[in-house]
Amino acid sequence: MENKKNKILEIIKVLNQTIGALRFHNKSNIYLHEPDIKKEDWKFVKECLSRNFVSSVGNYVTEFEEILKKFTKAKYVIATVNGTSAIHLALVVMGANENDEVILPSLNFVAAANAVRYCNAIPHFVEVEEETLGIDPVKLEEYLKKIVIKKNNISFNKYTKKRIRFMLPLHMFGHPAKILELKKIAKNYNLKIIEDAAESLGSTYKKKHLGTFGDIGVLSFNGNKIITTGGGGALLTNSLKIAKKLKYLSTTAKKPHRWKYEYSDIGYNYRMPGINASLGCAQMKRIKSYVSIKRKLFKKYKDGFKDIKDVAIFQEPKYAKSNYWLQTIILDNKISHLKEKILEKANNLGFSIRPIWKPLHKLDKFKLCPRMEMKTTENLEKRILNLPSSVYLLKSIRNYAK
Repeated sequence: MENKKNKILEIIKVLNQTIGALRFHNKSNIYLHEPDIKKEDWKFVKECLSRNFVSSVGNYVTEFEEILKKFTKAKYVIATVNGTSAIHLALVVMGANENDEVILPSLNFVAAANAVRYCNAIPHFVEVEEETLGIDPVKLEEYLKKIVIKKNNISFNKYTKKRIRFMLPLHMFGHPAKILELKKIAKNYNLKIIEDAAESLGSTYKKKHLGTFGDIGVLSFNGNKIITTGGGGALLTNSLKIAKKLKYLSTTAKKPHRWKYEYSDIGYNYRMPGINASLGCAQMKRIKSYVSIKRKLFKKYKDGFKDIKDVAIFQEPKYAKSNYWLQTIILDNKISHLKEKILEKANNLGFSIRPIWKPLHKLDKFKLCPRMEMKTTENLEKRILNLPSSVYLLKSIRNYAK
């Protein structure tokens, strides 16, 4: 019992030493990830309000898209109301329907699987690896060899008889999955890739921005992401044909005309409003600073935990540069049973640390979906904790961008 108590206190001590003394004095709680709103953000939003272009018309939406294009090196960017709508629209444009299964990791935020179901397609949950927290390409390849039959270069699940046509890999907490290996698998099985880079603005894999490897990539700018537009998302693609359809369907599929209302498809009101985009334009001026700050915060945590036995700070692979959106520790199996006690103690003291999401295959609404064996996923569920990761947490950068 004493050893258990000591381990919990060791972790709390690291939190206190790393961020407790560096927080703003008027904050009683250190939340998981807070937006960073500066005077420049107010200036951009007020300017948007003064122009009266607060909805999806006006310059700010296209300006935000251009900024994202320049930063990510994607040829085309379409800004949306949130990341979930972006995943949904990507699936719609790629033709997902009730005859399809979509491969995605079970260790995932629920919005991804929800978007699959919006199309009446079926989530097909697969295993992750501890090295990247992304889809395990070795296990996936072995699994697909067992369950797939091909007809006319189309992959079918021989048990459900449905087509397996899409892969929706996630870059967890801003850390790159092994996307090139996953692309090879996708090519072998003729799968379209919709790359979930919702958490990964500013992260690169072999110097290429995440979200630009697949047929379509998805970003999110929710209030807890590395930059925020309040609510918002974006679609990245290098295909002009796909980009045109994404933009067309995101604006209710209205045919261009100065006053007539003509529609040729079922469309969606998914275009980002200008007032959100104005905030995004301001926030993107600091994206490089944010990534740098988060990487410094990672080093602070790494130094703090280096002498704590059975606790490992998760870090980027050598071939990648991560934005470290959420700082993450992984408990050794020997102390995983302490997770709930650690959560309780830390949150009682004002440190809003969080567990990873419940694996999607365990949720009642997805229990009947096809899936792999989930030993690694279920093991990691017991061991992963996210630490406070807001950019304000380092005293040295309190006044970095007033």
